[in-house]
Amino acid sequence: MSEAARRRLAVLGSPISHSLSPSIHRAAYRVLGLDWSYGSADVTGESLARYVGTRDSSWRGLSLTMPLKRDILPLLDSRDELVDLVGAANTVLWDADGSLRGFNTDVYGVERSFRDAGVDALTLVHVLGAGATAASVIAGVARLGVTEAQVLARTPAKAADLVVLGRVLGVTVTVIPWAGSLTGRPDAVISTVPGGESLPEFSREIRCSATLFDVAYDPWPSDLARSWSDAGGSDAGGSGAGGTDAGGAVISGLDLLVNQAVGQIRIFVNADPTIELPDEAAVIGAMREALTP
Repeated sequence: MSEAARRRLAVLGSPISHSLSPSIHRAAYRVLGLDWSYGSADVTGESLARYVGTRDSSWRGLSLTMPLKRDILPLLDSRDELVDLVGAANTVLWDADGSLRGFNTDVYGVERSFRDAGVDALTLVHVLGAGATAASVIAGVARLGVTEAQVLARTPAKAADLVVLGRVLGVTVTVIPWAGSLTGRPDAVISTVPGGESLPEFSREIRCSATLFDVAYDPWPSDLARSWSDAGGSDAGGSGAGGTDAGGAVISGLDLLVNQAVGQIRIFVNADPTIELPDEAAVIGAMREALTP
């Protein structure tokens, strides 16, 4: 089948009906003038191999949610260095010969979301949660100069990989039990915890100075985002507004959603996450508009 005929894509997960990925991807492909279809499919780790193995040659690629980002690894024929670094692939691309390549665009999404908020340098960060998303977060903020990350973990023993990752990146990662205390004055607080879960409270001093990046976006604003707003913070991402003198900036998980998707679309279009899309600013604008109720 010709390159042009490989026009089918989808996001996989379970549950997946709530996903906003189809809306933003379709908006992007309309701007790019590509007659591609992008849907969603309820797929579990147990059914992933069968699903991937039964796609025909009309398929171009897939987006993956957790835990499929890890479950996909044994099925890949090749993968980029970021996949090996953080142990997760959120994007797969079928090559013309049918081989499957894995990529990670979450790391780029984290870095880009901070930069879009005007945050180009960080030193100390507090990270809430120690799952796969935390690994991408640490790799992303390492690109912004972070040298220390304190990770609050419900199960510290499961966070050992983050310490190893930190050594590779030149970041000192300290894992702290959930009931413990984070120390120091962070440049950013990053929550990788699903929306609705209880989280620790932060002092007004931290809420007035540190950038908050909450990867959750449903519901939004989250309780954590509200606490930053109460201290005078502002939405730094989709609105394009920076922080204020009275409070740290707040970055929504919607910004991460869009930015990691931009990386995915670059892969689907160019087979390379580093090559920008034609008129990428217009593409991103359409993606953000697709998120507007």
